[in-house]
Amino acid sequence: MNYRTHIASSLLEVGQAAWDALVARQSSANPFLSYAFLHALHESGSATPETGWQPQFIVLYEGETLAAALPLYVKGHSYGEYVFDWAWADAYQRNGLEYYPKLLSAIPFTPVTGPRLMAVDASARAALVAVLQGIQQASEVSSTHILFPPEEEARQLAEAGYLLRSGVQFHWMNAGYASFDAFLATLEQKKRKNIRAERRKVLEAGITMRRVRGVDATDADWRFFTRCYRHTYAEHFSKPYLNLDFFRRIGREMPGNLLLVLAEREGEPIAASLVVHDETTLYGRYWGALEHVPCLHFETAYYQPLEFCIEQKIQVFEGGAQGEHKMARGFLPTRTWSAHWLKHPSFADAVERFLERESGGIDEYIDELNERNPFKSA
Repeated sequence: MNYRTHIASSLLEVGQAAWDALVARQSSANPFLSYAFLHALHESGSATPETGWQPQFIVLYEGETLAAALPLYVKGHSYGEYVFDWAWADAYQRNGLEYYPKLLSAIPFTPVTGPRLMAVDASARAALVAVLQGIQQASEVSSTHILFPPEEEARQLAEAGYLLRSGVQFHWMNAGYASFDAFLATLEQKKRKNIRAERRKVLEAGITMRRVRGVDATDADWRFFTRCYRHTYAEHFSKPYLNLDFFRRIGREMPGNLLLVLAEREGEPIAASLVVHDETTLYGRYWGALEHVPCLHFETAYYQPLEFCIEQKIQVFEGGAQGEHKMARGFLPTRTWSAHWLKHPSFADAVERFLERESGGIDEYIDELNERNPFKSA
C-alpha cells in the first residue's frame, strides 16, 4: 500500500473532523488524544516550540483519507514527560555529546496510556513505524522516545528495534460498588478506618464539597481553579506548565469530559481539583489549594472523584504518575510502557543493559506492592 506522508506542525493542517475520526477508531483512545485537548495545548502556548515542544506530527494519507498519525514533538528538554531520562542526558553531556534535540511521542504533561501509533489497520500502522524510523535516522536528533503506549504497541515497537522500558502507576477498579461505603467495606479494617478519619477531619474543618460538571463550569470557576493550580506549583518553587487560556479552551471545547471538584468554607472556595473522564475511565489530573487543611487533598483529588466513579458507573480511576500512598485508598499497581531508540550505538548498548537491570527491579517492585494489597479478599 502506498501512503502519502505529511509532517504537520499544527493540527490545523489535519483538521478536527479527520483527526477525531481516526482517534475514534482506536481501541484504547482517551480524551487526551482528542483534537480539542491537543489543539488547546498548542494554541494556549503551553506546548509550543517556545516552551520546548515543537509539534512534528507524522500523518499518513490513503488518497484523501487520514490512515495513520503519530503525535510527535522535537524536544529541547525532558520536562513534562514523566518517564525520566535525565541520567541519559547527563551521560551524553559528560561524554561531550548532545542529547537534545530528541524526538518524543507523547501527550504533553499527561502520563496516561493511550494509542500513539494511531492507524486504520495493521498495514497503515506498520507504514507509520517505518516513516518514524526514516525520520529519526535522517534527523539531527539523539534519540526517539514513545511514552505510555499500550502494551501491544510497545511490543510492536520492540520488534522494530526499540528498547522497552516499564514503570508503575496506581489505578482503582470499580467492582460494581453500590456506594462509597460499599467500596470501603472491601478494604482492610485499618485502611477503612483511616479513610473515614481523613474525611471526618475535612468535615470538622468546616469544609463542604461541590462537584461542577464541565458543562456547568463558569469562567469564575476556571479562573479560581487556575489560581489554585498556579499556587501549588509556586509552593514547590516550580513553574506551571498550563495557563488559564488552556483551561478555558478545554472548558469550552470538551466540557462533557471534565469535572471540577471545589472545596469551600462558608461559601468561599479554598481548593479545587480537575479530573478528565469518558464513559469508562476517569483520570486524576490537577489539584491546588490556597491554604493547607489536613486531608483536604485526599478528599478533593481522590474521595470525591471515587464517589463520582461509583455514581456514574465509571470502571477505572487512573490516579496519575507515581504515589504508593494511593494503595491505602484502594488503588492497585499497574504496569506502564515506553519505547526508546538511541542513535549512538555505544549509548544504545549501555541503555539496553540499564533497562534489563531496571526491568528486573520493576518486576520485584510490583510483586512487593501486590503483597501489600489493601483489600480484605487479598
